[in-house]
Amino acid sequence: MLMIGPGVAVVTPTVAQTAINQPIVQIAGSNVSQGNQIQLNGRTYPVPWIQWQDPNQPGKRLTGISDSGLNRRFGVKLASSSDFRQQPVQWFTPKPVALTTRFSPNGAYRFLDISTLAPTGNWQIQAQGSTLQIQSPSAKIGKIRSGRQQWGHRLVVDLDQPTPWQMERLTNSRTGKKNREFGLAIDANISAELARNWKFSPQSALKSLKITRKNGRTLLSGVTSGTMHPRVWMLNNPHRLIIDFQSKVPEQRSILWAPGILRQERVISLGNRQYPITWLAIQPNTPGLKLQPIWGSQNALLGIHPLLSMAKGTQVAAAINAGFFNRKNKTPLGAIRQNGQWVSSPILNRGVVAWNQQGQFQMGRLNLQQNLTTSTGQRLQIVSTNSGYPQKGIARYTPTWGPTYTPILKTEKIITVVENRVISEKVSTSAKSFAIPRNGYLLVLRSFAVAGALTPGTQLQIQASTTPASFDAFPNIVGAGPLLVSNGRVVLNAKAEKFRPPFDTQAAPRSGIGQTADGTILLAAVHNRVGGPGPTLKEWALIMQRLGSVNALNLDGGSSTSLYLGGQLLDRHPVTAARVQNGIGVFWQPNAR
Repeated sequence: MLMIGPGVAVVTPTVAQTAINQPIVQIAGSNVSQGNQIQLNGRTYPVPWIQWQDPNQPGKRLTGISDSGLNRRFGVKLASSSDFRQQPVQWFTPKPVALTTRFSPNGAYRFLDISTLAPTGNWQIQAQGSTLQIQSPSAKIGKIRSGRQQWGHRLVVDLDQPTPWQMERLTNSRTGKKNREFGLAIDANISAELARNWKFSPQSALKSLKITRKNGRTLLSGVTSGTMHPRVWMLNNPHRLIIDFQSKVPEQRSILWAPGILRQERVISLGNRQYPITWLAIQPNTPGLKLQPIWGSQNALLGIHPLLSMAKGTQVAAAINAGFFNRKNKTPLGAIRQNGQWVSSPILNRGVVAWNQQGQFQMGRLNLQQNLTTSTGQRLQIVSTNSGYPQKGIARYTPTWGPTYTPILKTEKIITVVENRVISEKVSTSAKSFAIPRNGYLLVLRSFAVAGALTPGTQLQIQASTTPASFDAFPNIVGAGPLLVSNGRVVLNAKAEKFRPPFDTQAAPRSGIGQTADGTILLAAVHNRVGGPGPTLKEWALIMQRLGSVNALNLDGGSSTSLYLGGQLLDRHPVTAARVQNGIGVFWQPNAR
């Protein structure tokens, strides 16, 4: 490991190469059964699972559940690990238990063999088609103790045996943005008398608490102050759930999830402010690993989706939300280039990140020049392609945008081009949609001065180039901004990238992409600091620098901030994450050489 700041580490090339050379175990063959949902104590959840023949014991089948499913649906905690082939976990055990890992053929999921964990909870396991049925013994709650602590509030739930539990929600309370609602569901019965007689006095950390009994389950729900977060941990002998509501430094860990993909959770200090950061350290030269821009639909660029569903739909191993967008119109506002094709053009000379499949990256501010040449020799400028940012001049919309284009401004002239020849022109004064030809595109005129040069029958040619010209060589580009760090120096200049106040000074959740001196790519997310709001852009630039970034770019933040790995969001509960327009996906093929 390479230490790059107080308590901060990334994978060095030596460690990464050692991991790459270790054997990767996949599940394949005719004796494999798998599915995408489990039924836990009668409740069905979307969780990938797999079963296969035990090579050491004929007739015995082993079961693997995705690590994200075990974590979210069972309450299994993942501990730090430097070996992707085994994952230490803690679930009502005196010390972590190492579970063997397996990977799906497309690398999108990592399964943990639960053979040594299932006996702890006496789970009964049976596959029924695409559903894995798991039944745990009926557990009982003995007592629930509550007490104020110097650092916040603590609940202790006494159990007669281990049992699954889930944090069902963690959202801003409807009673005020400064407070948060939470819900903790425990697969255990509580007596009607205990639930009925439970008394709770509101405290500064825990403002309310309610106990609900339903179908053999107990739900603890309530409201905490905005700076307090529930942290759940488990004890055995006797079995207990401890729920601490506090505004303290969260647990810190480092998990080598797969070759070239390191999951990190650390706290970065800026003066007396502490920021919990979640990030992925990606080795882009890892065999079988590649980064690409992603969005929600294969049939249309238009639209916004949760990063969670976007990542699952594209079958990436990891992802982070990326560029800005118009939430009302669901249109991109910045550069997207994939495999050498411009999906959406950059705007306002804003910062971008560009890369190729050889692991080379470049970050900087980008302009795209697009020129249209007519058969009569006239040369016209195209101001944008597939962009939700309307500008005076000519905009272009291709089939990548979707099957139709709906005018963004009140009055626009629509020129239809098929096989590089103008076939029609119409003036739009309503919200009527226009078909985008599959073998052509639409030119949308928001200034009619050049309309005479685009009469039906005119042949057209398009040329494009970037400034700086070095960006032309990169097949993949994603834009956001502002640029934070360049060549090791903080270069933040929100005004130069046309961001309006108070964007540059407000404190907010942030996401970003960075590059270290050894070429490691960092996909990072931050929300609130300990006891306060998230960082300003200047603080975010310093944080990315502390993580080791010699180059760094701010990505869309606020409610869009989302970081995904192997089926789950790492940085937040999914119900709190807003829909986004696009992201950066990490694809990984196991055993690629």
